[in-house]
Amino acid sequence: MNKKDYYEVLGVSKSASTDEIKSAFKKLAKKYHPDVSKEADAETKFKEAQEAYAVLSDDQKRKQYDQYGHSAFSNGSGAGASGFDFGDFDFSDIFGDIFGSGFGFGGGSRRGSNRPRKGRDTLIRVNISFEEAVFGTKKTININTTDNCDDCHGHGGHGEDTCSTCRGSGYVRQEQRTMFGTFSQQSVCPSCRGKGKTFKETCKTCHGQGRVKKNKDIEVNIPAGVDEGHQLRVASKGEAGINGGPNGDVYIEFIIDKHPIFKREGTNIYIKYPITITDAVLGSKVEVPTLTSKVKLSVPAGSKSGDQHRLKGKGIEDVQSGRKGDMYVILDIVTPKSLTKEQKKLFTNLSKTELDDDPLFKKIRKYL
Repeated sequence: MNKKDYYEVLGVSKSASTDEIKSAFKKLAKKYHPDVSKEADAETKFKEAQEAYAVLSDDQKRKQYDQYGHSAFSNGSGAGASGFDFGDFDFSDIFGDIFGSGFGFGGGSRRGSNRPRKGRDTLIRVNISFEEAVFGTKKTININTTDNCDDCHGHGGHGEDTCSTCRGSGYVRQEQRTMFGTFSQQSVCPSCRGKGKTFKETCKTCHGQGRVKKNKDIEVNIPAGVDEGHQLRVASKGEAGINGGPNGDVYIEFIIDKHPIFKREGTNIYIKYPITITDAVLGSKVEVPTLTSKVKLSVPAGSKSGDQHRLKGKGIEDVQSGRKGDMYVILDIVTPKSLTKEQKKLFTNLSKTELDDDPLFKKIRKYL
């Protein structure tokens, strides 16, 4: 049978270093491992890469391969006629580097191992009013989650005993002897499903899972100043952990109702305030609402629509620093829709006012 050159399989040169060979194998393992790859020929390519790495990663085997090629490890003729014993080649360490410590060669991940694992986090979105976001509040929030079974206290059964198949480890190791040597294969224990323990009686409430779906209320203190899209972490209120691990966390993302008169931008707020033409021309004092009270604002004579007046410290508290933003009053000159005869007469007289002193009008007159 014609076998591919090991260097060609790994995609490295014959002068490649040990680290380069290891790096090349890792890339191929990530791509073609049968547990993660969906390619049709993944298993074949993965085995080729394994075989190549088993030889080239060992200095002695590599020297023999460089000198005699594949015949160094066969029972045919040539300098390697007596054959070569690969011995126990354990890939578990390198696969741990690639896929994480819970991954065993050929056996998939050890997600079912009996080590304690934190429960999954939960994200929920909560609507709050503009005022609740500004001033903070305490809320009771209802969530659907997975919690420990009360009947078996999260164990999954009654009458606990150490699994006789895996002896409490949660996984079993098998050895596969091939023409290339003996390879170790690690997989989840079929008897205890990775828990490392068995029970005389399976819990009827959770059916051996140790966890059940629950609907529960949690109390949440919402700080002053939260904004749209902000997330608040509530520790240990998420899904129950596995094998005694801690609960996950709940993350609350806020959706804030709009306010009828205030517009928010960060910690600053804006209000569009209508004034009459008379107020704009002659100036006046107007009463403006803020988040907590009302203030008197002086509108200077000759004001225009769009003029902004800043009220320092009348904005929203920063949720991190506690520093307050500002409030901006934007003037909006409102043109009256109906006038009395006397008002019309006054506006008629006002219309005779010349704009000769206005800089912009002076520029425009040059083109008239």
